[in-house]
Amino acid sequence: MKFAVCNELFEPWPLDQAFEFAASCGYAGVEIAPFTLGGSVSEITAARRGEIRDAAQRSGLEVVGLHWLLAKTEGFHVTSPEADVRRRTTDYLASLARLCADLGGKIMVFGSPSQRSVLPGVTHEQANEHAVEVLRNLTPVLEATDVTLALEPLGPEETNFMNTADEAEDLIARIASPRVRLHLDCKSMATEKRPAAELVETHAANLAHFHANDPNRQGPGFGSLDLGPILTSLRKIDYQGWVSVEAFDYAPGVERTAKESIRYLERRLAEAISLLL
Repeated sequence: MKFAVCNELFEPWPLDQAFEFAASCGYAGVEIAPFTLGGSVSEITAARRGEIRDAAQRSGLEVVGLHWLLAKTEGFHVTSPEADVRRRTTDYLASLARLCADLGGKIMVFGSPSQRSVLPGVTHEQANEHAVEVLRNLTPVLEATDVTLALEPLGPEETNFMNTADEAEDLIARIASPRVRLHLDCKSMATEKRPAAELVETHAANLAHFHANDPNRQGPGFGSLDLGPILTSLRKIDYQGWVSVEAFDYAPGVERTAKESIRYLERRLAEAISLLL
């Protein structure tokens, strides 16, 4: 289990400064939101991709991959009833997969609530069929780039599509590709009926990535959620992927959020390990 941090926490810092600070806090990886690099993936040149990859390597960080895939874009939607929109969405996600690989990343987290919500006049079953089509058509590029797409359940306050881990697993089964797996997030799991630690163990087989935060939208340890049982479950299932700190509310301050989040995770993980010995 390795700890990473999402780079939008450090906006508008220069990337090299953000990478160096993250490494100084003890993070081993950085997860990148494409909108922090440019308005469109097409704007991120091969030279710029090399610069970003090299900057991360110089700081001692590994680029984990991408998240917020369709944030701040227009015209893309995975459950759209319009075939042309779905085709363009597949093509854009394919371009993101190539960006991810160029940066050295292996994971793309698909959240993007606004670009997946069920639209008026579309049934949930139709939305499921459209999403399966888009993501199944993406799999050849995922295979070619050695990138895994991790589907992220989000709470009903954010979207009306894929709200639970069970619903994400249903989509994963229908797509039937080892390149499409599951992502879990503490904030979103708090909206489910079952405890987060139980969800981790139930969905262990498909779990590809994990975000650590608090339901109050701040970093882990900045609210009432005790991540100890969750980290214990991750250890029990022998999870060896990344745990990325993702915060949305930076009120405690950027530096404090970054520093105290990883300290909290390290402390709670050490306690989880001792419990399992």
